[in-house]
Amino acid sequence: MKRRDFLKGSASAGLLSCFPARLTGIQRDKASGGLERRLLGRTGEKLSVLGFGGIVVKDASAEEAAQRVREAIDAGINYFDVAPSYGNAEDMLGPALAPYRKNVFLACKTQDRTRAGAAAELDRSLKKMRTNHFDLYQLHAVTKPEDVKIILGPGGALENSLAARKAGKIRFIGFSAHSVEAAMALMAGFDFDTLLFPVNYATWHAGNFGPQVLAKAQEKKMGILCLKALAKGPWPKGAVRKQPKCWYAPFDQPEEARMALRFTLSHPVTAAIPPGDENIFKMALGLASRFTPLSQEEVETMKQRGSRGEPIFQYPMAG
Repeated sequence: MKRRDFLKGSASAGLLSCFPARLTGIQRDKASGGLERRLLGRTGEKLSVLGFGGIVVKDASAEEAAQRVREAIDAGINYFDVAPSYGNAEDMLGPALAPYRKNVFLACKTQDRTRAGAAAELDRSLKKMRTNHFDLYQLHAVTKPEDVKIILGPGGALENSLAARKAGKIRFIGFSAHSVEAAMALMAGFDFDTLLFPVNYATWHAGNFGPQVLAKAQEKKMGILCLKALAKGPWPKGAVRKQPKCWYAPFDQPEEARMALRFTLSHPVTAAIPPGDENIFKMALGLASRFTPLSQEEVETMKQRGSRGEPIFQYPMAG
């Protein structure tokens, strides 16, 4: 029997703290021994608090990809995310996910900023992923104001998303952004269903990166999906990159990773997607299954720790 927790409250005032233990304004379902699931904004969908990023199967064999997907499904993950820019991830994830497609929430992305280019990319992704629709289609990695202008303007990629939704190729429209400036401009220009955005304790406290975006997204009742929860910081100069799929240095020790993930999931967000390294993904899966919100004392600890960190993003953007 599932225990349903309906939690309501005000949006922006508490958001700038960390919502210790209350997780205001988001519905949470907890199945015994499994991953918590949370409501995705106004979509009506409930997703596992940990998502499976397609990079986990990038460059894997067909057998490895099938095993990684099966293990994720067995652990309670129902949210999968992929993009054409993730190497051969679509080629590997499509066949591996096919047996489970009807029971999962599948998200994909486009980095093309024009209607025609995004339409062609969408059709290629649908074919590779062996599906007739995506549950969520996102404008990917939007960073610069000029990209926002093209996307929202005549002949821009948003026009493709609207046409694709009307045609039944996609269900919900979202975006991912790597700057506060782009995220705020996109939310001002269109009522997106979701956003995918970095929520990390160092970017939050040392980079002033995140509070503004989450406050606005919650005000608009959007689904909030998270990136970079396990980002430790930039790779040190000359460092040997033990996780070559990660462009930043990830937390790879369980206790540090546990606190970083708890920071992110202690906000009123739906889910976090861990780094694409398969070993870190497995670690994150175990940690997420034992999630508890940060206490007030732990919130203070993470604030101090984060303020001393080196963020991989900051607001305002440099340059």
